[in-house]
Amino acid sequence: MPKREHLHYLAFDLGAESGRAMLAGFDGQRLVLREARRFATGPVRVGDHLYWDALRFWSEIQAGLADASLQVGDSLASLGLDTWGVDFGLLDEADNLIGNPYHYRDSRTNGMLEKAFERVPREQLYEFTGIQFMQLNSLYQLLAMQSENSSALRTAQTFLNMPDLFNFWLSGRKASEFTIATTTQCFDARKQQWAYLLLAKLKLPVHIFQPIIKPATVLEMLRASVAAETGSARIPVVAVGGHDTASAVAAVPAETDDFVYLSSGTWSLIGVELSQPLITPEALACDFTNEGGLNDTIRFLKSIMGMWLLQECRREWAKTGQVFSYDELTALARVAPAFKALISPGDAFFLAPGEMPARIQTYCKKTGQSVPQTPGEIVRCILESLALEYRNVITNLRELLGRPLSVLHIIGGGSRNHLLNQFTADATGCHVLAGPVESTAIGNALAQALALGHIASLSEGRSIVRRSFDVLTFEPGSSGAWDAAYQRYLNLNLEVR
Repeated sequence: MPKREHLHYLAFDLGAESGRAMLAGFDGQRLVLREARRFATGPVRVGDHLYWDALRFWSEIQAGLADASLQVGDSLASLGLDTWGVDFGLLDEADNLIGNPYHYRDSRTNGMLEKAFERVPREQLYEFTGIQFMQLNSLYQLLAMQSENSSALRTAQTFLNMPDLFNFWLSGRKASEFTIATTTQCFDARKQQWAYLLLAKLKLPVHIFQPIIKPATVLEMLRASVAAETGSARIPVVAVGGHDTASAVAAVPAETDDFVYLSSGTWSLIGVELSQPLITPEALACDFTNEGGLNDTIRFLKSIMGMWLLQECRREWAKTGQVFSYDELTALARVAPAFKALISPGDAFFLAPGEMPARIQTYCKKTGQSVPQTPGEIVRCILESLALEYRNVITNLRELLGRPLSVLHIIGGGSRNHLLNQFTADATGCHVLAGPVESTAIGNALAQALALGHIASLSEGRSIVRRSFDVLTFEPGSSGAWDAAYQRYLNLNLEVR
């Protein structure tokens, strides 16, 4: 084993827009990140359905491993991989992938929540899982396949969420990592195992689910065939926090346990760390979720459509020749009129891809508001609405937990948007600390360091993050205009419901 000051961890982070192979150099005191490879992800439409191109991603993962091996040689200590939540691949009895994994935004899950509630009441389903009700959850994807009498589901022998699928291809071991398993709504939050009774009530196959393992577990050494293909040594493959948000939250540079985190990217995931699930009628009423974290924690949070709204607008404008960088869009929003119109970011109206600016305008017209016209006005509408939804979630957290929760850590790519950070501080009244941007890759690397015994605890890892990466501070300003806008926002949500 190379000396610690020469160690590198390879963190694969696959998101909704892009995937990265990130090298995290560790000298025992600090982490230094650099990108070894980047590639596009995103859905592929075939006919009426959206899929993930899993084999292309696998090819890019191997290429990333080859690039990293060339760059750092035998100082490469291990690798770990995280992805978005809920989506999965099914394997047959010969461990072959059955078809292309569906994308969570595919429309086949329309109506599946209601179908589930016909068999298991909403309250009972929440009692089992403690998970926020979203039609994209694995549970409803499986129900959609069952409703279609899917031959893939009938013949499947193995269910693996996306990071577990790639881990199997890397290591040869089939296992379900805790943090990603909890996103499925097929997991019993109290018993900390698959919700076998619930699955049976829904007439879903239980034999396909794999043993649960904790994050920061060494799976196996890299398959010999993959090592030969990539020129890598047979390094340990570590099951990190397979859900990208779990990895991101592990990298929050907090000094105490009393903080709110906001993982800001395509999705905004905002919540707190708990030692036990919080499954109560009040938590159900607020539609909070209990997902797994590192260090035996529960991520008590709410998922909100985040920068997805901005990403889709930017894509749509580019089709008409209006090509903007994110910085340019933020600059346009900064000078646009304040609080002209608001939307509810979590509305299912905004879930599917395509025509996002027009859908935002339609929503504003239907709710009797001034309709934003320019890109700057539309972006300002998105950012102000997100900040108000963050305020709503934090207000609910304060009431549910009986704590002031005055510190908010914003991590991930969205933490680069200084205008949204300031809006969030103003709307919530929180002391906002923004960064690090590459929190998911950092948390991924910390899990590898834990698995290999290079650090002793998550607390030590967070100390390393504080020493290694810059964090920006945003203090709340005058709250008067935001208070009035918040009341409008709450009334708007009541009207929509």
